[in-house]
Amino acid sequence: MTHSPLLAADRLFLDDLSVGQTFISRTHPLGVAEIRSFATEFDPQPFHLDESAAEAAFFSGLTASGWHTAAITMRLMVETVPLAGGLIGVGGELLWPSPARPGDDLKVHCEVLEIMPSRTRPERGSVKLCISTRNQRGEEVQRFTVKVIVARRAASGT
Repeated sequence: MTHSPLLAADRLFLDDLSVGQTFISRTHPLGVAEIRSFATEFDPQPFHLDESAAEAAFFSGLTASGWHTAAITMRLMVETVPLAGGLIGVGGELLWPSPARPGDDLKVHCEVLEIMPSRTRPERGSVKLCISTRNQRGEEVQRFTVKVIVARRAASGT
């Protein structure tokens, strides 16, 4: 599926955000071939590559790499939360409470937790987000609480 890039006028600035504001992404179907392809290149562990080996492993079945889940989450965030200047993280906490598995339909739920205008850089501020990636049953497969840098509209001249 191809998604059109947003125009500059569609981008969100710090001044456009509010605490409690939420964003929900489209759904991303996760298949065996995609799991194996990512794992082959970036996380070649048996429980990501081989169904028989995965059955005997900790997860009792094939699972997506946590890094694969993070990459899917990033793609969905870029499409769903169009921050001016992009999604520039400056630290956070990443958790994988449940594994993502073949057949899961992943969706991102993002909530603005905190907005902090910079005291020293009037052209920007930071926002704390809680990014929850969930499967079709509502089970959380990733939670990322992150602080991101966001441009201010007033300082940008737009």
